[in-house]
Amino acid sequence: MRRTVHRSCTLCEATCGLAIEVEDERIVSVRGDADDVFSHGFVCPKGVAIGAIHHDPDRLRAPVRRDATGAFQPVGWEEAFALVAERLGAVRARHGGDAIALYMGNPIVHNHGAILVRSGLQKAIGTRNCYSASSQDTAPRFAASYWTYGSSLAIPVPDVDRTHYFLCVGANPFVSNGSFMTGPDVKRRLRGVRERGGRLVVVDPRRTETAREADEWVPVRPGTDAVLLLAMTQALVADGRVDAARIERVAEGWERVAPLVAAFTPERAAPVCGVAADTIRRLARELADAPSGVAYSRIGVCNARYGTLATWATDVLNLAAGRLGEVGGLMFPSPAIDVGRLMPWLGDGYGRWRSRVRGLPETLGDLPAACLAEEIETAGEGQVRAFLCFAGNPVLSVPNGRRLGRALAGLEFMVAIDPYVNETTRHADVILPPAWALAEDHVDLLFPNQAVRNVVRYSPPVFAPATGERADWEILLEIAERLGGGPFGMLALDHAYRLARYAGVRWNPTATADLLLRLGPHGDRFLPWSRGLSMTKLAAHPHGIDLGPLQPGIARRVLHRGGRMRLAPTEIVGGLRDLAGTLEAAPAASDLLLVGRREVRTCNSWMHNVPAMVSGRDRCVLYVHPDDAGRAGVRDGDEATLESRVHRGAVRVRITDEMAPGVMSLPHGWGHAEVAPWQRVAGARPGVSANDWTDDGDVEALVGQSILNGVPVRLRAV
Repeated sequence: MRRTVHRSCTLCEATCGLAIEVEDERIVSVRGDADDVFSHGFVCPKGVAIGAIHHDPDRLRAPVRRDATGAFQPVGWEEAFALVAERLGAVRARHGGDAIALYMGNPIVHNHGAILVRSGLQKAIGTRNCYSASSQDTAPRFAASYWTYGSSLAIPVPDVDRTHYFLCVGANPFVSNGSFMTGPDVKRRLRGVRERGGRLVVVDPRRTETAREADEWVPVRPGTDAVLLLAMTQALVADGRVDAARIERVAEGWERVAPLVAAFTPERAAPVCGVAADTIRRLARELADAPSGVAYSRIGVCNARYGTLATWATDVLNLAAGRLGEVGGLMFPSPAIDVGRLMPWLGDGYGRWRSRVRGLPETLGDLPAACLAEEIETAGEGQVRAFLCFAGNPVLSVPNGRRLGRALAGLEFMVAIDPYVNETTRHADVILPPAWALAEDHVDLLFPNQAVRNVVRYSPPVFAPATGERADWEILLEIAERLGGGPFGMLALDHAYRLARYAGVRWNPTATADLLLRLGPHGDRFLPWSRGLSMTKLAAHPHGIDLGPLQPGIARRVLHRGGRMRLAPTEIVGGLRDLAGTLEAAPAASDLLLVGRREVRTCNSWMHNVPAMVSGRDRCVLYVHPDDAGRAGVRDGDEATLESRVHRGAVRVRITDEMAPGVMSLPHGWGHAEVAPWQRVAGARPGVSANDWTDDGDVEALVGQSILNGVPVRLRAV
């Protein structure tokens, strides 16, 4: 019997609606849901392949344990959980909770159950050695929002559907489908800017897929985005286009920031960022003078040398141009489940503790992952001796991944919760595979908080879990319980949870999401006569519910007392002074810098075991400008030697004029040679890991963000 299940895709931030056709417990087709209130039938190649992951024969379906020979052998769930609890408990008893490190990979943001259990697991372990994918691409955004708005998750997004001028800095939404800009079919939305008579301008060291369709491509030197954005703000101030009175009404600290911004004149910025002074002024005026306009920056800006300052400067530029909180500008969503307003109670903050070896600060509860290897290698009190990795592959995603791989091999114990043996989990003593996402229901807690339109959806499971399968959150909760904790990480609530369990009541994350929905701004408040939302009502709308466009205003999203932004936190002021000191140090023209590259068929380091995602021409190649290739003596298709401070290795070269001179690009997420025994498709087309060349000893100054763009390298013919 055939049936169709409608649910949102959990493979990237776009959250497209899917129509999944199933027959005899097999997926026979996946297409875009034409009736979805947000995506209207759009779907990218990853969404179409979601069924291939569910049916992948290489995906683990039962726990495995490493034997004396190093091979993985299947074990039962009870034996696996008992071993995990015993070994983690023993490390904690001997060395304390901080001897256990916890890493959460990117898929957690698409999993409401794991999100809700994370705090409980961390508290049960008793560790501050927590790491995640956020320090590869989002920690600067979290810190800038925490300082500026009072919540790490108060994140303004472009009102792309109504803007007339879209300045895209260090982002490639045609490929990423939008990042901190959740909006399915971003390509259509950006084309709409031009159809309204507006302009799309892309600032990037590479002529990306987005830049190819833009009205203008502006090459920029990697790592100098903060200088460019501050120079644009200074140009607006110098032109008298900044309404200081308006800024005073919505923010405090402009009087401290403005004199520091004054140092970043277009003439001083131009030699540093590689953008002409006249172009800087023109871009600033175009942004301010358009009927509506927005400046948007993302990962290329975030994971560069001054990522936090550049992220903050993006918001300040929009504020100075009169575009923050305005229709067609940078706006705040009004989500049905407002996670941003819950942050003060969920452990929001910055710098509350620091890493043991290098003293790098935590951001939103996580330490920078660039320091994980040294925390394992360096002896002394607090040394990491055990590791729990959930849905992550840091060996391929953090700087100097080879060093981290060697460090993991020396741990006393490691447990991984993952459906695959990958470059990281291959070092584990025990792997606990969760059921694939389609066997769980789904409530999107995070992405409506950064969506370009207010929508809410509930996704039912496509399949019932197979016998013996466990959801991610069930595995995490079981470990937390065996280590003496519960789902909440709060003593009173976890005690009440244990009493409920004795009474036969089992906690469920969807019930908690229902509570948050019903008490949220669109909820029914548990009033029988209310027309507000509950999970039951939401489930009756399989294509979602449209809650309308983004609303103007700033104060409603600011959690600082008085509802005013804070523009001049101590960290930002100090960072601006330090950055101003670099303006006279123009870079040497001979320097080569390596940047990353994203692909529409890749979810970071996974999905490469799906044949359709890796078919066609080799995509793990180094893009090199013809001038740089000529100087290095390499030809198109050659294998060349790429060298950085931490690694030297061979790469395949593709010569292209889509790179700015002096900049080369290598995609992240590849490097699968070592997992060929467990992932046959990925192992047959392994590629190389870009993060073998990135430097874990060189991090962004304010939050310790990994510097993945702008890595100094040398290129030589073999």
